[in-house]
Amino acid sequence: MPLNHHGVDDSVLRAEDVSFFRGSRTILDSVDLTVHRGERWALIGPNGAGKSTLISLLAAVSHPSRGSVSVLGYRLGRVDMRELRSHIGLVVARHPLSRDLPARDVVLTGVTGSIELIPRWEPTPAQQVRADELLNLVGITQARVLRWATMSQGERGRVLIARALMNDPALLLLDEATTGLDVAAREQLLATLSDLAATHPHMATVTVTHHFEELPASTTHAALLREGCLLVQGDVETVLTTDNVSRCFDHPIQVSRSGGRWTARST
Repeated sequence: MPLNHHGVDDSVLRAEDVSFFRGSRTILDSVDLTVHRGERWALIGPNGAGKSTLISLLAAVSHPSRGSVSVLGYRLGRVDMRELRSHIGLVVARHPLSRDLPARDVVLTGVTGSIELIPRWEPTPAQQVRADELLNLVGITQARVLRWATMSQGERGRVLIARALMNDPALLLLDEATTGLDVAAREQLLATLSDLAATHPHMATVTVTHHFEELPASTTHAALLREGCLLVQGDVETVLTTDNVSRCFDHPIQVSRSGGRWTARST
């Protein structure tokens, strides 16, 4: 699938007047969002704001109830969703892998977009080399002996990022990927994400979280989501302010930034 660039339009994600309904409940309400190549977005909001629903649309996993979503130049509903997903890297905290696969095999499932290795499918030598290179990139150096069942949560998170990069995606989506990590593992994972800004400068990323400490320093843009509505979006410095965040969470919250990282405290 060749990716469309639409001339000077370098957007990789475009949601226009998007709503999503579950029964009589409105999960997303008239959302507009555009992400351009090389931008690194944070999608922030309280529990139940609709963040995971929005990311499932951006990941070409589900369709909007109303409005349009275009991913990598292709409008959902007019494209083979499975083929489109092969160009999207998606990292979720609770990867549903049940078998005790070695780290390299977990990464290789990114080629086929499957959770398990597909029976009778064999990776090429080049794909095996790439898997090892990506594991080294994310700081996993014992790929031959490290197995899923004995990995720490932090190691799993980094292996899943390597998996998401196997097909050299134009878009990387992280849905609360640091959930359950201790401080050291979280910092290692965030350092990996910041390094990607240098090693993959044209790749767009969207990180979903409700914890400001989990935002990588490389974040360039942010959007605040509350009760299915985008309250404010744009350059990260103008969005992540005390006033905007307090309104988003309906609670007085002091936002500060030091050394490129954010903190949020109740006032």
